[in-house]
Amino acid sequence: MDRFVIEGPTPLRGEISVSGAKNAVLPLMAAALLTRGRSVIDNVPDLQDVRFFATILEGLGARTEFANNFMVIDTSDLSSSEAPYDLVRKMRASIYVLGPLLASFGQARVSLPGGCAWGPRPVNLHLEGMAALGADIDLEEGYINAKTSGRLTGGRFRFEPSSVGGTCNVLMAAVLAEGRTELENCAIEPEVTQLVEALVRSGANIEGMGTTSLRVEGVEKLEPVSHRVIADRIEAGTIMAGVAMAGGEVRLTGVDPGHLRPVTIVLQEMGCEITEEEFCLNIRADGKPQPVEVVTRPYPGFPTDMQAQVMAACTVASGTSSMTETIYTDRFTHVAELQRLGADIRVDGARARIRGVDHLSGAQVMATDLRASAALVLAGVAAHGTTTVNRVYHIDRGYERIETRLAELGARITREKA
Repeated sequence: MDRFVIEGPTPLRGEISVSGAKNAVLPLMAAALLTRGRSVIDNVPDLQDVRFFATILEGLGARTEFANNFMVIDTSDLSSSEAPYDLVRKMRASIYVLGPLLASFGQARVSLPGGCAWGPRPVNLHLEGMAALGADIDLEEGYINAKTSGRLTGGRFRFEPSSVGGTCNVLMAAVLAEGRTELENCAIEPEVTQLVEALVRSGANIEGMGTTSLRVEGVEKLEPVSHRVIADRIEAGTIMAGVAMAGGEVRLTGVDPGHLRPVTIVLQEMGCEITEEEFCLNIRADGKPQPVEVVTRPYPGFPTDMQAQVMAACTVASGTSSMTETIYTDRFTHVAELQRLGADIRVDGARARIRGVDHLSGAQVMATDLRASAALVLAGVAAHGTTTVNRVYHIDRGYERIETRLAELGARITREKA
């Protein structure tokens, strides 16, 4: 098991090209199951979750090739509609195969998925959405058994609450359903919009792209096409939060500034100087961050996936900040580890109050989930002394070579075997 050893504090300076978005590529990979032939995806981040998901597709009979951030998925010989526990248990996003398999085969047997250790993230919206399209759903011995006689049929479904995963999954089922489907209160994150764009290019008939209401006229088949994955707004935001915390000046390329605006607004309130260009962001920070009040919301609100990283920056702010988590109210597992570094944080239910301290001090810490890992790495970059972040397999799920990329910006960080 690997760990990161970080010597701080060091400012971050330089230029970095933002990786492709994990949360965009996984639905695109699942959407390949709706076609027969070779789908091509470019700008694919080399992450554990991507490789795990490729293994799931191969278990269904697809062939995958992956090198140099370029993936080919050949579904010509797709043969199975079952995703067993041994393949699915490692990641929650594996449930994305449910909709495409049900639409393609008229049946699907998918193990209930695993993933990050924090918080319940139920799959009920996925299942209720499939039932609204005419599927019979049964849960038995840890498996989702879904089937329909013939094709799925169009229906109406409202997501309560809005769900990125649920929207993607039900949408993929609906594009091959017979008749018209109306989906309300859909998630409008950029990753969802990219999936809609990809499905339309494959031949799907979808109206309402980029809005909370999607209307789908089912088609009989889709054609495989090529896609390029959008930049990872969470990776970009993580680096920006690192600049806010440790100081410095970084140019981020390949990213759509519009996707980062909810994060940009908060970081500007913290005192960062940020300028936007076409597919580029420049951020500069000098001195201690200013305190802020942040509430996580579905897009276009402040993303829950940036809560931990901005909280880390708040630990050294010149005043008291507050962070209210409305998406996953128990997503504060990083608090105890930040406290080990000297952070002054008090949690009351879904709200954390962070009183800024003069500086953090290096210590041994333990990563508990993907974004908590990122927060601890940023804290280590800004802390005085040596910080060791253990169990970094969490961060490898969502960040491509983060230690190498931060080192290119001046961080003193190395990966070691524990």
